[in-house]
Amino acid sequence: MTDRITDLEEQVAYLTRTVDELSEVIARQDKLLDTLTRRLHMLMERAADQELEAGGSVPLADQKPPHW
Repeated sequence: MTDRITDLEEQVAYLTRTVDELSEVIARQDKLLDTLTRRLHMLMERAADQELEAGGSVPLADQKPPHW
């Protein structure tokens, strides 16, 4: 019985460590995703501004499709 409890305790410790490691990975990925989303938004705004300065009337992303 004691061996079984020891095995279960070891397994719980291993799973706890794995969950902690995965949680850290997810936290890093979430931070990176937020950073990349902000950068993409800034780049899209910059591209729209450049298109407008180049003589376009409305940035292409803001135009309605021809079938509307």
